[in-house]
Amino acid sequence: MSSQDTAPYAWHVGGPLAARYVSGEAAEKDAWSLEKHVEACGPCAARVSAAVRASAAGPALAEVRATVLGQARASRAARGRLGTVRDAPHGSWRARGRHAARALWTVGPALRGPWAVAVVLVVLGAAGLAHGAGLTGARTLLLALAPVVPVAGVALSHGRHADPMHEIVTSTPSGGLRVLLIRTAAVLMTGVPVLTGAEALLPDGDGVPGAATWLLPGLALTLGSLALGSYVGCRTAAAVLGTGWACAVLLPVAAAGPPAGTHLSSAMSEQLSHIISGASAQSGWAAAGALCAGLLALRRHSFDRMEKA
Repeated sequence: MSSQDTAPYAWHVGGPLAARYVSGEAAEKDAWSLEKHVEACGPCAARVSAAVRASAAGPALAEVRATVLGQARASRAARGRLGTVRDAPHGSWRARGRHAARALWTVGPALRGPWAVAVVLVVLGAAGLAHGAGLTGARTLLLALAPVVPVAGVALSHGRHADPMHEIVTSTPSGGLRVLLIRTAAVLMTGVPVLTGAEALLPDGDGVPGAATWLLPGLALTLGSLALGSYVGCRTAAAVLGTGWACAVLLPVAAAGPPAGTHLSSAMSEQLSHIISGASAQSGWAAAGALCAGLLALRRHSFDRMEKA
């Protein structure tokens, strides 16, 4: 802060403080003072705004500003044509279009980026191994990977590493857990049909669980990653549960000895059957999912202030 005594303030925001504020390195008390000061000081507000526009978030903010201004102009034009906004039907195509645009903007990070590419590569890889290389264990391999794919999708669609507008989104009334659940639903709605359909099309093998048996384990692991993420962040939670799932599938097979290629597939199929097939296993996953959902409901407010998710 500079030590100017220009009325009505004894200080104004200097360039170094504005840069630290934009980068998130400013001390908390300095950030609070700056935010209060720029409410009434135009020159300092312009200085901070210029620093923000020059940062990495500048292009995204410019796009949001252009969208908001465009909607404001369209709204004024509509009022001029219709006389008042109240005359427009609530379910008009414009209103539906605005809702659809907001929904797509909210779920955007869940439908693009590394996770979407990973889903495509997993499915194409399994299909290539089964139909191109003639590998009989391709369906088993895909079934072993499927439950953790949605978990990875949730981790890669939330947080500042995935969304340049993360801080703005989480600061809104609908931010936090609501946005995370919307993106989780988008991950499940896109990943579940693709993975299940791919498994159903792969050649069946002896002792391989059904194509849909992974759904409850996948849902439970996804809810578990959200519940654990309320404590340690979504990326760490996804890594922990993904590692745990890999250990549950692979360690018993490895402990039984290094079998030959064809026997490895059979051993993995048998281990997967113990974990996810049958009424008792499915009931256990359903109970685990319900418990994680209950814990998530209790921990819902922790996402409102989480910066490491």
